[in-house]
Amino acid sequence: MSRSSEAGSVSSPVTADDVGLAVRLAVGILRDAPAEGWSGKAGSLEWDCWETVEHLANDLLYYAVQLGPQLPPLDTHVPFALNRKRPDGPAVFVFAERDAGPAGLLQVLEACGALLVAMVRTAPPQIRAHHAAGVSDPEGFAALALQETLVHMHDLAEGFGLAWTPPEALCSRVLGRLFPEAPGGADPWLTLLWATGRAELPGHPRLTAWRSDSTPQS
Repeated sequence: MSRSSEAGSVSSPVTADDVGLAVRLAVGILRDAPAEGWSGKAGSLEWDCWETVEHLANDLLYYAVQLGPQLPPLDTHVPFALNRKRPDGPAVFVFAERDAGPAGLLQVLEACGALLVAMVRTAPPQIRAHHAAGVSDPEGFAALALQETLVHMHDLAEGFGLAWTPPEALCSRVLGRLFPEAPGGADPWLTLLWATGRAELPGHPRLTAWRSDSTPQS
């Protein structure tokens, strides 16, 4: 099945394989991150790089567990308790052991990604579960995971001083599913950064607020 979108004319569905690829690419880049950079800010975020990866891992876990119950709640998330290590830090379900270092943190990221990949592959396509961006299906959660991985890797790459340009096809599929009204004609990666408030797009004002739409489109 394909769908129309302003950003890419026709886009194919986001798949579990897309999520797996994005996580592998992210982990590959982060393995080369300088050790002294983990306590520095991740781009324009108020979180440091360690917290941002921890947040990303928790996003992937969050999306996986929403699809787990036989009858997922539609008005709120599955009630895992959220906690913060500091007032301005991200609210998360699980923390990575600091003593395990960055290598351990990346194992947590990989493990949470693998759980989501498995859930997207096995959950019935007709299942629906809560998300603040709209009650969603398995593909929607895969798209949300792809968005979070690609965009937060942009933040992390800025923080570490690393290069990060994800595959164009992944960006196009995220735009097609979550931002169908995004303007077309520009590079999909730049358009995704614009749609998430992180870049300017020629001919369009920079966004100060944005929201993705994870509701099923058919």
